[in-house]
Amino acid sequence: MKIAMIGQKGLPAIHGGVERHVEELAKRLVSFGHEITVYSRSWYTGKKEHTIYAEGIHNRYLPTLNSKHLDAITHTFLSTLDAMARGTEIIHYHGVGPSLWSWLPRIFSPMTMVVTTFHCIDRKHEKWNALAKLVLKLGEWTTCRFAHKTITVSRTLEQYTRDVYDTNTVYIPNGATIMADTAQSEAMLKHFGLEPKHYLVVVSRLIPHKGVHTIIGAYNALRDRSGDVTKKFPLVIVGDGHYTEEYSQALRALAKDNPRILFVGYQHGPMLSTLMRHAAVLIHASQAEGLPLTILEAFALRLPVILSDIPEHRELGVSPEWLFPPADENLLSAKIEWFLKLPQEKKLQLSEENYRRAQKNYNWDTIALSTHTLYQSLTPYHNPGAAPNTTISSR
Repeated sequence: MKIAMIGQKGLPAIHGGVERHVEELAKRLVSFGHEITVYSRSWYTGKKEHTIYAEGIHNRYLPTLNSKHLDAITHTFLSTLDAMARGTEIIHYHGVGPSLWSWLPRIFSPMTMVVTTFHCIDRKHEKWNALAKLVLKLGEWTTCRFAHKTITVSRTLEQYTRDVYDTNTVYIPNGATIMADTAQSEAMLKHFGLEPKHYLVVVSRLIPHKGVHTIIGAYNALRDRSGDVTKKFPLVIVGDGHYTEEYSQALRALAKDNPRILFVGYQHGPMLSTLMRHAAVLIHASQAEGLPLTILEAFALRLPVILSDIPEHRELGVSPEWLFPPADENLLSAKIEWFLKLPQEKKLQLSEENYRRAQKNYNWDTIALSTHTLYQSLTPYHNPGAAPNTTISSR
């Protein structure tokens, strides 16, 4: 089948959970004989000409208005028109914002099947103003109304769409990518003055709802309470901002008096793998999520995690002892101190449990098969005698 992926910024996945989701999914879907077109943005990949990303996967570039509020909506609009004109059999939107244009193929290209993946409740992100949040709320409605099939990446989102929009969605989660170690890992750590298993790591975009300010506050409190601990375990913050320069500067102001807080910027590939694999623990303080790939990848690397106590994190099945109330610096500080004093055997046991959970529940091969099966269910070929649904279903 000819499938268009619309909504992601492009391939290869330089940064962003949706982009990594699309990349891992597309690489496996081609094994089922699908031809994938990934609509990409030149500012993200640094390219403008249409390219072949991999066998069966094409990067197609269209113009966009590269601004905080207009980038996704303009690129998705043009991508939708292009996909319809090219006779695409399935348009797969990624995210509630891009799904705002999903009515176009339902009306003007009725033989095209529409699938939308609900990755997260974007309107809860603090970077958006009131109007943008209203538009994203509308995007949730279109995600649940205009698609022939709506995918939710977490059980929490599945329940949310059922409760709020009376929609039965298909649960297909994110997956855990196991990143290989590298022979240069020791040199990479030395570049930042780090020792294996003797630092704390945060991997996150520097945007308010990710709660990095809470982590810095908790770490500073830990230094004030037991300075020797933080001397042995610096805090490494991996990531950069995205239209949030003011917030990024505020984080650095919070950390300016603590030389053991290191901002190493955006990292990817072997460097990111090394920084995660050799950390003592990953801390994730987000106040809103879909199904965070960073945590799944930590599971796959047998990296212990300390997580904010939100439904999306509880869904991952971690023990309550690894959770802390969102935005509570004092309890997070105490949780970090508790972790550092744990016997190594206990850390290894819980890390192994997380690894097995990732292998069982968040396997990309299984996820690709489930997505392929969903695609097949929408085609007359798979269901002889059935005509495609040419009306917008209220489900």
